[in-house]
Amino acid sequence: MPLTSVLAPYDDRWPSLYAEAAEWLRPLFGTALVDLHHVGSTAVVGLSAKPEIDILAVVTEVNGVDAWVIRLAAHGFRRGGDLSPGHLFFKRNEAGVRTHKLHICIDGHPTAIQMLRFRDHLRRSPTDRKAYATLKLRLQAENTGGIGEYLEKKAPFIDGILNRIMDA
Repeated sequence: MPLTSVLAPYDDRWPSLYAEAAEWLRPLFGTALVDLHHVGSTAVVGLSAKPEIDILAVVTEVNGVDAWVIRLAAHGFRRGGDLSPGHLFFKRNEAGVRTHKLHICIDGHPTAIQMLRFRDHLRRSPTDRKAYATLKLRLQAENTGGIGEYLEKKAPFIDGILNRIMDA
């Protein structure tokens, strides 16, 4: 069972693909938007990644989700499952290929904080960035169960980093 996308070497176009999406996303959330962030591996220069732009929208509340669903659908996004209370998920595919993932989290949500801290740590730590890239490539090569298996097997590495840095 394949992953949603095959890992690729870092691509200098990823920040501009995020910026393009951020430009039309910002007004979509109106006054509920606190900030938008480029997160995930495509946000870390030099890191191999699935070429899917991960975006984190931090909002004051998620009561506007019904209107957001309609506006996001106009840009090809469809609703995924809620990942936890206060953490909504959307995905966008083009020609059957995943291109974007959008996480919408309430301000202060633990997952949003972890995403930003993990991203920032990998940006600063070439050793952990390289170890994470090596792990991801190995997991992709060994994968037989699809994206769920891949995410499950890389979770201990991520959790280990987060345990080291969250109290720092």
